[in-house]
Amino acid sequence: MTVIPVHHSLGSYDVHVGTGLLSSLPELLARPLAGRRLVLISDDVVEKQFAEQTQGVRAEARLTFTPGEASKTRETWSRLSDQMIALGLDRKTGIVALGGGVVGDLAGFVAATFLRGVPYAQVPTTLLAMLDAAVGGKVGVDTGLGKNLIGAFHPPAIVIADPLTLLSLPDRTYRAGMSEAVKHGLIADAEYFGWIETNAAGLVARDLELLTHLVARSVAIKAEVVSEDEREAGRRAILNAGHTIAHGLEQESDYQLPHGEAVALGLVAECRIAERMGLAPQGLATRVAGVLQSLGLPIRTERTPAMARVLEAMLHDKKNRAGQIRLALPVSLGSMHPEAGSYTVPVTEDLLASGVAGLG
Repeated sequence: MTVIPVHHSLGSYDVHVGTGLLSSLPELLARPLAGRRLVLISDDVVEKQFAEQTQGVRAEARLTFTPGEASKTRETWSRLSDQMIALGLDRKTGIVALGGGVVGDLAGFVAATFLRGVPYAQVPTTLLAMLDAAVGGKVGVDTGLGKNLIGAFHPPAIVIADPLTLLSLPDRTYRAGMSEAVKHGLIADAEYFGWIETNAAGLVARDLELLTHLVARSVAIKAEVVSEDEREAGRRAILNAGHTIAHGLEQESDYQLPHGEAVALGLVAECRIAERMGLAPQGLATRVAGVLQSLGLPIRTERTPAMARVLEAMLHDKKNRAGQIRLALPVSLGSMHPEAGSYTVPVTEDLLASGVAGLG
């Protein structure tokens, strides 16, 4: 087992990565959630899938919702919160978030707001959640105007990532998580990016040893960035590489495009924009597209997206300033543009449109 510390002024916590950890869930939860009445929050599918492995968790309730991004709303948050109030739960409650990124974001937001905040554990069961959503303490819900526009910074008490859970994922869901690993190499570690290139076939085949290293290294990269800038006032913005365009594509597709696939497309488009702006060397986008393709991720859209809708979604991105759309852009493999400490660069609508059009 690998234990990776994450430090926040709001509270530090450890990320535990190792095969078979799900069977040790009660013991791992004992210290960070000691003496608390536990509520397990999951989606309908994941809760049933891992009911046997989690039966040792003495939860007073198991609350679920319909799987998918469409459930990550204020309405679902309100229903879950009301159910907890109806159960008579108090501030000695602890929440266990079991599932993918939607579960983690939603259950974390319930934890952040229930009686002004209770602790929670992240138990991610998808690759995308292990590498991204479960680490960092950003929680929230979507609105009709965009993703994660209502939320909070509420770090978990512990994160428990068991790569064995990844073996049961559908291929498309599993591969989608690889986009975050590629992103981590692009933004912070050229050597790690090269390792992913070299081991792409084994990662696609779900080699457990490779997977465990992938999860641990990506978590370490994110932990280092988050510990330095917990409230996204500066360098943490680099974790949004590929995500501004990704969120636009997701919303334009009415969330039919999975998040991880949208991030893959966003990384390619934003690298091309960085090249056109003279920030990144020519060929970077081609190399990024190559590794994404070798991992089974899309580098082109199946249809031409409605650019007006994509731009409208991007106009509501949280990184924007004074009405300008801003992107976190690379200057080389493993290095991002600092832009006076904000780590985001203003980009014209024409450049954004050309970047998205290049995906067709």
